[in-house]
Amino acid sequence: MDNSITYKNEIFRKGIHLCSLAIPLIYLFISRKLALQIIIPLTAIMIISDLLSRRIKFLEKLIFGVFGNLLREHEKEGKLVLNGASWVMISASLCIAVYPKIIMVIAFTILIISDTLAALIGRRYGKSKLFDKSWEGTAAFIISAIAVVFMYSFSFNAPITLYIFGILGAIFGGFVEAASTKLKMDDNFSIPISVGSILWIGGYYAEIIKLPYLNLLN
Repeated sequence: MDNSITYKNEIFRKGIHLCSLAIPLIYLFISRKLALQIIIPLTAIMIISDLLSRRIKFLEKLIFGVFGNLLREHEKEGKLVLNGASWVMISASLCIAVYPKIIMVIAFTILIISDTLAALIGRRYGKSKLFDKSWEGTAAFIISAIAVVFMYSFSFNAPITLYIFGILGAIFGGFVEAASTKLKMDDNFSIPISVGSILWIGGYYAEIIKLPYLNLLN
């Protein structure tokens, strides 16, 4: 469990994190082409700003002065270390470019909702260690992720295969989130990629048994 920032600042950090829900929600209503035209330049700006803030003293003082209390220790170290916001944008760009829309929307909503609940519940109630996190936080992640899968599946009248592989993705994503530190991956990247990969692989099986969902929102 990462206690490098206070619980109060964790709440503020996750409040900012929740704003990223705008990405999958907006993507529901626009094309992949338009989404990429918007997200790729924003991602580039975020990464460049992040890296420059480690090299230009004025920017470093400005960023750390405003957001310093919300940054984890590893985000403050090194010239080439990106912060969580940059990884959110990178994973959003990659997921939009690679995955079918339904997968990106589910995987990215799980990142925002379930990662938030895992962090807040894990830090407040976590007693039993799982990798560098807690079983309590992971349980919160998995339960909320399954709820996200069911919400989207029901809303779009999806076949049973999306429910099944969505549950598997939620469970897999929960353990990946818990192990992200050991895997040396930022969980803003590892979560949507792991959940999305399970849904993507499952989608091809769903095509074979005639219960497809990959083109549900296309």
